[in-house]
Amino acid sequence: MTIASIKEPLYQRAIKGLGSFVIERIIALGKFLGFLRYTIQTTFRPPYRFKQIFQQMEFIGNESLNIIMISGFFIGAVFSLEIGFVFKIFGAQGMLGAVSGKALTRELSPLVTGFLIAGRGGAAITAEIATMKVNEQIDAMEAMAVDPVSYLVVPRFIAALFMVPLLVGVFNFTGQIGSLIVGIYLFDVDQGVFFEKLVSVVGVSDIASGMQKAVFFGGLIALMACRSGLHASGGAKGVGVATTNSVVFTLLAILAVDFVITYFQVAL
Repeated sequence: MTIASIKEPLYQRAIKGLGSFVIERIIALGKFLGFLRYTIQTTFRPPYRFKQIFQQMEFIGNESLNIIMISGFFIGAVFSLEIGFVFKIFGAQGMLGAVSGKALTRELSPLVTGFLIAGRGGAAITAEIATMKVNEQIDAMEAMAVDPVSYLVVPRFIAALFMVPLLVGVFNFTGQIGSLIVGIYLFDVDQGVFFEKLVSVVGVSDIASGMQKAVFFGGLIALMACRSGLHASGGAKGVGVATTNSVVFTLLAILAVDFVITYFQVAL
C-alpha cells in the first residue's frame, strides 16, 4: 500500500473497489456470453457426435434418476406437511393437492432439480474437463485439430438441454405422490378431492413454465461446468478450485436466472 493510497479517504477506496468488482463481473459475463454464442454455433456444425451425446444423456439423466425421485418424493411430502397444518386451521385441506402441484410445477421442481444436477453432474463435468486441462490433454486435442468445444462442450450442452426437463417431470410426479400420501394419511384428504383440485388449479401453462426454466437451467449448468473446466490451471489443486467455483457460481446463476425468467413469465 502506497502513501497516496493511505491518504486516500476510505469511501473513495470503497467506491474504487466496488467499481473494479462490477467491471470484472461485466467482463466475465461478456466472456461467458461469447462462449455461449460459440457453443451454439458449434452445435449446428458437423461433425455431429451422437455417441458422446447419448453417453452424456445417460450420465446426466439415467444416473441422476434415483436421487431425483427420492428428493422429489420428500420435497413434495415435506412441503405438503408444512402447508397442511396451516390449511387445517381453516378447514381447507382439500386444496393441498392444488397448492403443492402449483408450487412443484412452477418453482420447486425446476429449481431443486437444477441444484441437484449442478451439484452432481456439473461438479463431475468440471472435474473431468479440468483434469484433462491440467494434464495437457486439451492442448493435445487442439494440436490434432480437434475443437474442444465441439468434442467436450457441445455433447454435454445438448444432453443437459434434453435431460434436465425430463428429470423435472420425474420430480413433479414423485413430488405429487409424496404430497398425496401426506394428504391422505395425515390430513384425511379424500383422494378424489385431491385430484379434482389439482387438475382444476394446475394447468398446462404451469407445467410449461417449469419446463422453460428447466431448459435454461440445463444449458446453464453444462456451459458453466465446461467453461470452468476448460479454464482450470495449477495441477490437482486447480481441479478442486475449478470444481468448487463451478458449483458455487452455477447455483448463484440459477437463482438469478430463475428470478429473471419468473419475472417475465408473471409480467407477460
